[in-house]
Amino acid sequence: MSTWDEVRAGRELLRDDDLLVLDKPAGWSVMGERHDTDLVRLARDAGETLWPAHRIDKVTSGIVLFARRLQAHGDLTRQFADRTVAKTYLAVASGTGLPERGTIELPLSVGRKNRVRIAAPREAITCTDDVWSVPDDAVLPGDVYPSTTTFEVLRRGEDRTMLAVTPATGRRHQIRVHLAWIGHALVGDPLFEKDPATRTALHAWRLGFTGPDGTRHDLEAPPGDDFDALCPPGR
Repeated sequence: MSTWDEVRAGRELLRDDDLLVLDKPAGWSVMGERHDTDLVRLARDAGETLWPAHRIDKVTSGIVLFARRLQAHGDLTRQFADRTVAKTYLAVASGTGLPERGTIELPLSVGRKNRVRIAAPREAITCTDDVWSVPDDAVLPGDVYPSTTTFEVLRRGEDRTMLAVTPATGRRHQIRVHLAWIGHALVGDPLFEKDPATRTALHAWRLGFTGPDGTRHDLEAPPGDDFDALCPPGR
């Protein structure tokens, strides 16, 4: 079992009276985990109270923003709700057929067993001018969440592609579901691959936000070697 000091060591990107920004390891939950991989719980057990301004999935590594004072939490979460936060992820997608840049405009819904899915039949998805979408009359009834993801190719491997991905909306599992439903699921994603042999290839790379004191912070967490190895350059 790791201690809070061990998890933080070498991973703090910013720390002041109001904020803590951490480069989270893959396999650790931000909060809500019943086991010993819950960062908020681990911090609390060490005497430090944190309020997450947002969350990234347990399988995802990279930047997470916490408030260290409750008074700072509301302003930070509001920036995420208002979409004034700049977020960029690194992703390694399966396959090599993606264009240099693209936009995925596919609405999401929540289906059986709380699984996030595209709110339309798969066969209704079309791609025109590197934009994936579905016609309005193909959208299924129920609660539907408009969702937009843009990407840019950074590197092409033999059978994989490394992307810089920007979620314009911040839906749960958005990047993972969007890429999978256009035929380019993330490498190692347990949502779409049974017993993956590698870690999930998603890393919260860059985050830009305004601190409670009005200071703009634009932070970057370089991915680890384990992530970079998931997409070696093609021959």
